[in-house]
Amino acid sequence: MSAAELSRRGFLKGAGSLAVGFALVPALGLRDVAVAAPSGKGPKGSGPGHDRQLRVDPVTHAGADDAWLILTPGTTTIYSARVELGTGVQTALTQIVLEELRLGLRGVNFVQGDTILTPSASTTGSKSIQDGGPLLRQAAATAYQALLGLAAEDLRVAPNQLRAQDGEFVVIGSKRRVSYDHLLGKAHLLLTSDAMAPVVAPSNYRIVGQPVSRADLPGKAHATFAFVSDVVVPDMLHGRVIRPTGRNSTFSSITPDSLARAQAIPGFVKVVQRGNFVGVVATSEYAASVAAAPATGIVVEWEPGPALAPQETLDAALRDPDNHYLDYTDQNVGDFATAFAGAQRQLTAQYFSPFQMHGAMGASCAVADVRAKPDPVTGVQATIWSGTQNVYGLRGVLAALLFGSADDVEKVYVRYEEGSGCYGHNGADDVSADAALLSQAVGRPVRVQWTRQDENGWEPLGEAASHDLEAGITGGEIVAWHHRLYALTANSRPGANNPGTVLAGTLMGFLPNDLPNNSHDSSGRNSPVTYDFANVLTDAKLVRSFNTDPASPAKATAPLTYRFLRTTALRSLGGFSNSFANESFLDEIAHATGRDPLRLRLDSLSTDARAHAVVAALEPYWDKRPAGGHGIGAGIAFHQYEVAFTYVAAYVEVRVDPARGVIKVDRVVVAHDCGLVINPDGLRNQIEGNVIQGVSRALKEQVTYGPVNGTAHTGVTSVVWETSSFHPGPQYSVVRFDEVPKIEVILINRPDQPAWGAGEPTIGTIGGAIGNAVFAATGRRIRQLPMTPDVFLAAPTE
Repeated sequence: MSAAELSRRGFLKGAGSLAVGFALVPALGLRDVAVAAPSGKGPKGSGPGHDRQLRVDPVTHAGADDAWLILTPGTTTIYSARVELGTGVQTALTQIVLEELRLGLRGVNFVQGDTILTPSASTTGSKSIQDGGPLLRQAAATAYQALLGLAAEDLRVAPNQLRAQDGEFVVIGSKRRVSYDHLLGKAHLLLTSDAMAPVVAPSNYRIVGQPVSRADLPGKAHATFAFVSDVVVPDMLHGRVIRPTGRNSTFSSITPDSLARAQAIPGFVKVVQRGNFVGVVATSEYAASVAAAPATGIVVEWEPGPALAPQETLDAALRDPDNHYLDYTDQNVGDFATAFAGAQRQLTAQYFSPFQMHGAMGASCAVADVRAKPDPVTGVQATIWSGTQNVYGLRGVLAALLFGSADDVEKVYVRYEEGSGCYGHNGADDVSADAALLSQAVGRPVRVQWTRQDENGWEPLGEAASHDLEAGITGGEIVAWHHRLYALTANSRPGANNPGTVLAGTLMGFLPNDLPNNSHDSSGRNSPVTYDFANVLTDAKLVRSFNTDPASPAKATAPLTYRFLRTTALRSLGGFSNSFANESFLDEIAHATGRDPLRLRLDSLSTDARAHAVVAALEPYWDKRPAGGHGIGAGIAFHQYEVAFTYVAAYVEVRVDPARGVIKVDRVVVAHDCGLVINPDGLRNQIEGNVIQGVSRALKEQVTYGPVNGTAHTGVTSVVWETSSFHPGPQYSVVRFDEVPKIEVILINRPDQPAWGAGEPTIGTIGGAIGNAVFAATGRRIRQLPMTPDVFLAAPTE
């Protein structure tokens, strides 16, 4: 029996309990399970102590294995596949459970991201509340109905004569009552979540919709919270990986003198080399860092490989047909070509966004304990503490990396430990693989803490993208719209049990997964628009990240040779760049046709009342906006996230120094409709974070790459926050505290609608709104990110 089955079966032992989940019986490794009737009423003559067979509906609950809820006397525990990444998910999901259980603001244990204890789902794409919330709501509603039945039997009244509040059932019009703890002390129920269990009506919410304090913040504020970098296990060593000089560089040798020098360092344990993967292990992090530094320890000779597409011509390289592997059409409404050709006026523009980093404040870290043999009881051979967004996806990759087969997944146990933020797929999975390989090599637990240079130099990046926009105008109306995207993949997360989806795996010679066969909702996210245009075409030229097989253009060839930097999911994926292009171009059309930019959007959203409402919410601000010119101006932007979910409109005021090209964002107002609001404070936190990062990415952030230290090796060169005498290379600039604008948030709460995500939608509107405000302030049209002084001064004046 696996460790997961052993541990989950522990749910059923001990004092009374009530467990609710989706496909819970198979997950527990059980076949024949007798459980108490959810109503508390079994066959004639039975009571809570009499059992009946549990029925699991494999159709209703297929693929819904997202959370388990366990109630015991004095304790409610959520076993959540969705993890807290600093976004407030733990608090919001807990509010949903407490509301349905009528428990009041009572403490709840939150167990998250654990391949033994929790079910499988990733924490991505602003989907935790949107997808995970309804599942937990139904689980809690199922648990409540079971408790209601038990209470009715205990108090010998009909269920409709009971009122529940703060963990007690009270007979209406009487003082008779019974606590949940008393009922749970006698119960032993294992239930499959009932999709038909009635849920609390929004009009009766007491906890959902309230600004409940974040559960995770006190520990973080008082410096008592344990992050992944704080994990310490017995007998732990420390590792450091020596990276290739350039992206396509290959291992040649370790100089003998340097190896002897490293071996003489106190605390040195071992050097590990597997293909292009080279690392050192020592008894302290200091000793590992000294051994890995070429000035004091190991010196590795690397052979330079083919150069990357030059940064100076990156826009052209993305457009080069030799770098395209697939054409994809995402949206085709009407007949764009005919409408465009027949229009009275044709407008065109091109836009570009560079590579950008996740730029987490703290560099990635992981701890791994890989043993020589599996544990004889649990079967676990490798335990990993990681800040990954998907413990199960990482588990499959590490099983294949360490043991040669994904069939060995039960040997790998991955435990989520929160990192310092991620904003998407950063280095958390890669550092986990580093630690696992080094631990396997020495047979002891190994902690690997990346440096800032590791993180900036080797994390997977947000993709660069180019855009062609065309519009046909007749009588001042948009009669044709076309957006063509040229983009690298926006998702290379660990998956498909493939070691080539983590950095260490590619260094060992494994190939990445095939490139995607479409750009929908990845690099093409929010490339389509939701405006009421009659003839719309949205298509993409998908760009190959690396050399591929001519006979199978999406498949990498060996040895892996990158043409561009490795790219993946950065907050909103392609939505940030695509919406910047769309909303900038729409503003260009408004000015070219003499129409008001806000009212053009309102007129173009006549068929969607919710979209119209978020733009209309900005009308009072827009009508009082600065007149424009003399370096002061305002702009707006709108999109519907993933063209299907959260609606966002942003209003921005800027001040520009036209002579120096310096742009300062003074004010941002966001109107936001994500349906039902679970926690307004948490929601505002997310929107404000989106705004700040959006300002940073729009004005400052850009990965620089090219020749490394004047050699033939090419790689990322912006590996520090700030240039100094110690690090004279280019810096990766981010917005500073004194550059954060005033942020106002308008929440449009719709309690009768599903709750959608808020972790990513707002950021997509910020770049376009800033660019449109800069045009209003100066007459310069910026079509390239980031809007640095050089870009501003080179921008055309209209």
